Amino acid sequence: MAIIEPVKQDIKHPEQIKKYSFSLRLWHWLNALVITGSLLTVLLNSTILESRTTAPFIKDTLKGSGAVITDDQAKSVAHDLGDKVWEVHTWFGYGLVALLVFRLIFEFFQLADQKLIRTIKNAYHQYFVTKKQRELARHEMVVKTIYAVFYLMLITMAVTGLFLAFEDFFEAYKAYRHAIKEVHGFIMYLILGFITIHIIGVLLAERKDSKGIVSDMINGGGE
Repeated sequence: MAIIEPVKQDIKHPEQIKKYSFSLRLWHWLNALVITGSLLTVLLNSTILESRTTAPFIKDTLKGSGAVITDDQAKSVAHDLGDKVWEVHTWFGYGLVALLVFRLIFEFFQLADQKLIRTIKNAYHQYFVTKKQRELARHEMVVKTIYAVFYLMLITMAVTGLFLAFEDFFEAYKAYRHAIKEVHGFIMYLILGFITIHIIGVLLAERKDSKGIVSDMINGGGE
């Protein structure tokens, strides 16, 4: 489990604590909020507002108030409620797209030692070429590579989500809708897996010598 634990040491200067730019910290927490909100809408629609359970509840509740509606009418109301939640889900998706664009843009303006690709390259070079601080270098290389894969998953989630949101504009690709929806849902589970591993890693790190990881992602670290 140690390989998933984030560390505080800078890859090039192990005696120093990593620094996180304000842009990266802002993106991290906003992204966490957007992904959480998006996942909650999926959870809500697949449990509480699932039409097969919501429709009978709506019918019974209205019946208790003296109103009588048919099963089809109850299902229609339940379906409309679910659509409202999916609208919120779509807006969270737009937020995710905006944050991804923001992340790609500020990556070009990050300090060299804080750029993701540069960090992976430095760790690779240190592990295989200079062979200094190899354990730290290997750890950094693996963790940052996992982050890179996570970014690719977010991009895939955003692209497939945009297709589903604007499918009317892609009439020629309607035949692929089901496959794209399946990919969108599958990536969601992968992201859930990453979030779970990330949280476990942070909690384990906080219990050891690397404690203060969360604080560093709030105040910037480097002190």
